[in-house]
Amino acid sequence: MDNLDDVIQLPDDFDGRVRLFPLPELVMFPHAMQPLHLFEPRYCEMLRESLASDRLIAMATLTGGIAVMPNEQPPIATTICIGRIVSHAELENDQHNILLVGVKRAIITREIDAGRPFRMAEVDVRSDFYPPIGAEHRTQLKKELLEAFATIIPASKQASKSLHELMAGQMGLGPITDIISYTLPFEIEAKLRLLAIADVDDRAAELVRLLRSGKVNLHTVSSEEQDGDGRSQDDEPFPPKFSVN
Repeated sequence: MDNLDDVIQLPDDFDGRVRLFPLPELVMFPHAMQPLHLFEPRYCEMLRESLASDRLIAMATLTGGIAVMPNEQPPIATTICIGRIVSHAELENDQHNILLVGVKRAIITREIDAGRPFRMAEVDVRSDFYPPIGAEHRTQLKKELLEAFATIIPASKQASKSLHELMAGQMGLGPITDIISYTLPFEIEAKLRLLAIADVDDRAAELVRLLRSGKVNLHTVSSEEQDGDGRSQDDEPFPPKFSVN
């Protein structure tokens, strides 16, 4: 596949069934990239099946609840992100490193028993929706979003340049909201709320509200947050490299 637009499309024969990879404290978003290390036998089997077919794995978020019945699985959030494997490295002892790119948000309609050691579900895919009546206001909404984001990121020439490029660039409001939502350390509940909103304008408005809430502050950078050559996180560009997390 030649570019990200191709990668973030589901296969033509997608049947609405996904393999679930539940993890705590992780909410994956479309357009973002997540490196993963797989070593549990059930997830190695899931990986082999995925690589041999559609290369899809759906990232789900464990909610921290406890299974009610002895044979039940731990509960997960019903909003998930379907991802596609874009790179894979096999290591010793049947361990694997993969890089996953978020493709589509989806809602679990029901989990199914497909005779696999890993969990599977039927899902309802929720593609980005751009309301036609909001088109004339979307440029202003994008401006408000990036301005709100600019108030919480550490000030630097590189950050200012990147924000200017985002404003002038062709990246749509949907991908911008997803990348910011994935990158920033919002609470898990807030991230799941953003992931569940398919209406791009509503999602952007909710993200602006969160950015203006004062609950996220990235301005303070300690010496422990500097990398090996003495640069601080202020020097890192936005958007960050997709594999940052």
